[in-house]
Amino acid sequence: MTPAHSFSEPTNTEAIRVIGRFEAGRGTPDAMRTDVRMLGQLLGQVLREAGGDGLFEDVERLRLATIQAYDEETPDAFERAAAIAESFTIARADEVARAFTCYFHLVNLAEEHQRVRVLRERAGQPVPSTGSGTQGQTADTVATAYARLRSEVGDDEARRRLDGLRFHPVFTAHPTEARRRAVSSSIRRLSELLTQHDAASAGGSEEHRARRRMLEEIDTLWRTAPLRSQKPSPTDEVRTVMGVFDETLFTTVPHVYRRIDDALRGEDSGASAPVVPAFVRIGSWVGGDRDGNPFVTASVTREASQIAADHVLRGLERALDRIGRTLTLSADDTPPSAEVTALWERFASAEPELAAELATRSPDEPHRRVLLVLSRRVAATRHGDSTQGYARPEELLEDLRTVQSSLAAAGAKRHAFGGVQHLIWQVETYGFHLTELEVRQHSQVHAKALAELDAGEAISAQTEEVLEVFRAIADIQRDRGLRAAGRYVVSFTQAASDLANVHRLARYALGDDAPVLDVVPLFETFADLQAAPGILAEAVTFPEFRERMAATGNRLEVMLGYSDSSKDVGPVAANLALYEAQEKIARWAQESEIELTLFHGRGGALGRGGGPANSAILAQPPHSVDGRFKLTEQGEVIFARYGEPAIAMRHIDQVAAATLLASSPTEEQRTSRAAERYAEVASTMDAASRERFFSLVKAEGFAPWFATVTPMEEIGLLALGSRPARRGLSVESLEDLRAIPWVFAWTQARINLAGWFGLGTALDAVGDEELLIEAYREWPLLRTMIDNVAMSLAKTDERIARQYLALGDRDDLAQLVLDELAITRRWVIRLTGGERLLENKPVLQRAVQLRSPYVDALSLLQLRALRALRSAEEPTGSGADAEQQRLLLLSVSGVAAGLQNTG
Repeated sequence: MTPAHSFSEPTNTEAIRVIGRFEAGRGTPDAMRTDVRMLGQLLGQVLREAGGDGLFEDVERLRLATIQAYDEETPDAFERAAAIAESFTIARADEVARAFTCYFHLVNLAEEHQRVRVLRERAGQPVPSTGSGTQGQTADTVATAYARLRSEVGDDEARRRLDGLRFHPVFTAHPTEARRRAVSSSIRRLSELLTQHDAASAGGSEEHRARRRMLEEIDTLWRTAPLRSQKPSPTDEVRTVMGVFDETLFTTVPHVYRRIDDALRGEDSGASAPVVPAFVRIGSWVGGDRDGNPFVTASVTREASQIAADHVLRGLERALDRIGRTLTLSADDTPPSAEVTALWERFASAEPELAAELATRSPDEPHRRVLLVLSRRVAATRHGDSTQGYARPEELLEDLRTVQSSLAAAGAKRHAFGGVQHLIWQVETYGFHLTELEVRQHSQVHAKALAELDAGEAISAQTEEVLEVFRAIADIQRDRGLRAAGRYVVSFTQAASDLANVHRLARYALGDDAPVLDVVPLFETFADLQAAPGILAEAVTFPEFRERMAATGNRLEVMLGYSDSSKDVGPVAANLALYEAQEKIARWAQESEIELTLFHGRGGALGRGGGPANSAILAQPPHSVDGRFKLTEQGEVIFARYGEPAIAMRHIDQVAAATLLASSPTEEQRTSRAAERYAEVASTMDAASRERFFSLVKAEGFAPWFATVTPMEEIGLLALGSRPARRGLSVESLEDLRAIPWVFAWTQARINLAGWFGLGTALDAVGDEELLIEAYREWPLLRTMIDNVAMSLAKTDERIARQYLALGDRDDLAQLVLDELAITRRWVIRLTGGERLLENKPVLQRAVQLRSPYVDALSLLQLRALRALRSAEEPTGSGADAEQQRLLLLSVSGVAAGLQNTG
């Protein structure tokens, strides 16, 4: 990953020796090494120019000391690094923290650039055969997964399953993106310049120009305030997410479909109807999730839908215009069908002047004229012109298929199933709404509103707002169709009546004109997960559920919350409980002939169900996926997975492949047999891990101790998102705290407790190392859990963690954490093999190891600020040392960039 001599070339013998030892054997790809060295040197030049040699030298002193701290020959280096961090003036510490944060942004950019480079190299290699002989291959593309499926279930059944494939990421505005949008924009411009630099001739003027512009952009990055001055509004969050669609997803998703069709059909792809359906649907909670966020109102929900619709209609308008202009096919060689001619004549009679203009610009080019007409009609739709615009996206699809059929009949099949097919895929995927906007609200809010309404007295402003949300959903459905809005997620569903309450409220709001609703239960706590099958069995007997399921082919969606269940009983017991709940729900759905979609409320961090999605999918119980996978994506994860086109394509392909493969007979048999074989192991791990977790979090005084030994309180001061970080004014118990700051705070303290605590004790309770190694090899759920914990542990640092734990006055709790850390690390290394963490994943191991010293530098600066704030007479946020507070927040942003996750 990161060459350790990035800010400058080492100039003294000691530095060269230490850096050489540190880098030995870490095998960074040469191209990436060159990128990081160049970007680091440009940053070093910016630091000299902006802050003089003194700033540069201070950064270098701390950097070298943190690197030496990993060298056995310099045992005092860690203390020396801490002393250097303490020695800076507060102004200098601020600058040094900013320098390391900028460095991580550049390293992350170089890593992303290397990933894109590798993906492009792979794309240039021959497409592997998709015949039946792929059983031993890693099925991490839809093409290879489909080939394996065909070999197991036959052509017809494999095709049926491909037709039903669905990948449905839902973007949320949970506050886990520590970077400002201005910083992200600067990094994106740098990415483009790095690509230009790659393409330029060595030593030529273009290379010099790209390097000069990169220096200018890095100077911009350095001078851009790294912290938001105020929290974004919900509308700001909507516009931020829209950037991902504008820059990548709108055009990338059809290319995913095309690449898969190419792999499946070879030369036939693009010359006849594709076999790949439009299997991606994008959901959004941004502007719809009001659970705990009073700033998300019905008017915000309306505006969010309008913004998304405007973006997709602009995109479709441009795409139609662009492809239309390329269809310069003469009527002599490519005669239009009677249907295409009729399309043109209808438009010409309604808009004679515009028709005359188009006819003049496109003489004897009927297909070109008609596509340009469709572009004008989409523009009219965007402007709200009900006369010339489309009422529904299905009308545009019908027109596009008319053009496609005409082109194919005239022999222009490459055009029919090339550019026009891309347009069809875009409309099928995005409609006129872009994202399927989902509403979420807490069950207790509904209960309170109904109590007021049933009493027949004056209602509160909150209850009026609850009713107005249903009116907003109805308006959105009327303007943009049922797909635009209609899913209503009920947080903390604890009884079937919590789901019936949504329909009751809708009737209070609009009577018989209530919107069409798909009410989705969200089961979050351990107890709720266990009760889920009974609640669902009762809910589907309600008339509203029966009517809606009859209209949708007996479909039902159920959401599972990873965050609160993990905070409730610990990560090990939560994972096992989630598996058990999914298994029972899937069995019930299959017996009831219900088409079930499980919606996974996973966060980006491991403590919130994060980790590689494709391995998690293959570890799910039989029939719990069945070709459909829906999950939440949030914060930094959205931009990491979908912000760059090549990476987005690869991610979608991998997840879709796992989704398709998870229901194959071999995968389902492997998973079910392993679950049965290791049921006793699971039971032992569950009980032991939960007891260990409770011994920590239920200890008297745990919550205030946690707030003392981590920057939990200060994290709430970061302007990350519009949603409050906690449910009350203070944190007296774990229930008061939201899952995101719970995970974020432990991550910042370099402990990552939320992702692993209790696993070591659980494995110790089983005790049989040979059995556990076998289980790790054969049981997908355990393997996924262990691999995720290995990554979490690799990002911990015991030396730094001890410094944070020392901020509290509970040696017993601190020792409990450190003991569990040691036990868990020991067991994970035993099961995964080797002498250190991640030896079975050398690329990831190298990435983490080479970041660690730089993260350490920021952690030491954060500790310095935290100690100062903890010793201040006044509490943080009420006149405490503002400079120390700023330093702490800067370091929080930097550590998040270095570890590449927040909550």
